[in-house]
Amino acid sequence: MKRIFSNKYIIYSLFVLGGIFLGWLFFHPSHDTADKHSQITQEGKATIWTCSMHPQIRKEEPGKCPICGMDLIPLNQSSVTVDENAIHLTKEAAELANVLTSVVAKQDPVKEIRLYGKVQADERLLQSQVAHIAGRIEKLMVNFTGEGIQKGQTLATIYSPEMVTAQQELLESAKTKQFQPEIYEAAKEKLRQWKFTESQIASIEHSGTVINDFEVVSNTTGIVTAKRVNNGDYVSQGTILFEIADLSKVWVMFDAYESDLPFLNIGDAVNFNVQAVPGKSFSGKIIFIDLVIDPTTRVSKVRVEIANQSGKLKPEMFVTGIVNANLSEYQGKMIIPSSAVLWTGKRSIVYVKQPDADEPIFKIREITLGPMLGNSYIVIDGLTEGEEIVTQGTFSVDAAAQLEGKPSMMNADGGKISTGHNHGDTKTSSTLEGSSSHSGHTTNQIAKHEMFGVSGNCEMCKDRIETAAKSVKGVLNAVWNDKTKQIHVEFNDMETNLDAIQKAIALAGHDTEKYKADNATYNALPECCRYRPLN
Repeated sequence: MKRIFSNKYIIYSLFVLGGIFLGWLFFHPSHDTADKHSQITQEGKATIWTCSMHPQIRKEEPGKCPICGMDLIPLNQSSVTVDENAIHLTKEAAELANVLTSVVAKQDPVKEIRLYGKVQADERLLQSQVAHIAGRIEKLMVNFTGEGIQKGQTLATIYSPEMVTAQQELLESAKTKQFQPEIYEAAKEKLRQWKFTESQIASIEHSGTVINDFEVVSNTTGIVTAKRVNNGDYVSQGTILFEIADLSKVWVMFDAYESDLPFLNIGDAVNFNVQAVPGKSFSGKIIFIDLVIDPTTRVSKVRVEIANQSGKLKPEMFVTGIVNANLSEYQGKMIIPSSAVLWTGKRSIVYVKQPDADEPIFKIREITLGPMLGNSYIVIDGLTEGEEIVTQGTFSVDAAAQLEGKPSMMNADGGKISTGHNHGDTKTSSTLEGSSSHSGHTTNQIAKHEMFGVSGNCEMCKDRIETAAKSVKGVLNAVWNDKTKQIHVEFNDMETNLDAIQKAIALAGHDTEKYKADNATYNALPECCRYRPLN
């Protein structure tokens, strides 16, 4: 061994081999690095690195996201050809944004229309009880409003000098009726005109006694809704003594907005509940739809007739009704959830998933909508059966499209918006709809979300408040919550502002945090919509 290590050539060889080993040990690439570089050369194309939270970030090397600092992950490049205007999300990003999709299918549309109204007396069963003769009220048998009466019941007695004279004429003419039958018949006819019955006339003639007090008999059964006279009053012929309403049948008068009128028809079934009769449902059919819309409340009256033998339904009770209208003209159309639709004020858009793709790839598409069916819409044009659309997380997909400069809700032609940061090689431009330039700087506006308080009570209030807010140019969407009394609005702040939106709602009759509705508009609201406390 000494001879071996004493040989300088052998020692030099050992040093060379040791250096080669150390070099391999320190500079040999790890398995992870080798795997990463192998990903770059896979299938002859470089791997793109992206952020799971910010899919607009695209880099050719691994690293940190310049926005949130998360580790970049490799973007799985699908073999499917992707439209350059489509938005490509990773599966992780879609899960984090809670993006869900549904397959479009044809359905038979049924529109649920909610109506609010009151019980009213049937106008055809209202009657006025009048005095058929002139005289003095001697006695009232019905003394207060609301008292129930029966047909044939005596309501009052009247003393009339003219009636006494007419009876005396009858008695005198009866003595000469064989010689002057015409005078006798004329005297009887005069009493008949004053509503004397044949039995009363015969009784006067046989007894020879004049009746001083004439009985006023009810012509109908019902309740007294108005009492117009008192004991001792003098009345003339035709004076109204009582107003009587027969409540064996009643009307339910609903308020229908003009937007609901095209879907309501005479004969449609209405199921309704009465606040004063909990736990019981009523049903009837529409027998009349008013052709004139009230210029103040913007509603038309819809009438339902219902039997009320039990007397549970009383005039002025509040009712809530539901009409399930079959939209025969829209049979065979696609129906999609309202959460899938984004509105720009003029356009209605959805995001359609690209078929046969491993990754979530979506492309914007403009559609034509029909009537709203509660929480869904009828699609007139723009979708075909079997296509898959985003039904939840639509705003997240649209935001990603805006950041990548792809066509989006606010920018039909595409173009990235400026974020105020320069992320590596990511370039930004200012072609978003509604952008404006000031002093050489470009400012881009996207949908803005705000909320504020609005006073109201019911579903009618909700429709009125949301309609008023959406009528303001630039408002994209508005949703009012009847429990929290808060409205959420999305609007383009280049076209409008919260001040204008609150003014529009106040003009419709509802107080906001900043503006109060004028008294005339407020008092014109239906009673169920009046939210101010009574003084």
